[in-house]
Amino acid sequence: MIHPFHIHGAQFKIISRNGEEPPKNERGWKDTISVDPDETVKIAVQFDHKGVYMFHCHILEHEDNGMMGQVKVE
Repeated sequence: MIHPFHIHGAQFKIISRNGEEPPKNERGWKDTISVDPDETVKIAVQFDHKGVYMFHCHILEHEDNGMMGQVKVE
């Protein structure tokens, strides 16, 4: 199942998918991306302010089962 990955309050760019350059339509700033099972996606995040930012899968059952976390920016 595909996971719609989202970061609250920040934007990011996809650096690579499974070590490969992303397609042209994925090279702009994003706040949500689709991630396939067993896929590795490397991103560069732009945080404009210090604080705690939440990230999670947008499928509620996945989020409820642990596909969420926080990043603390100091």
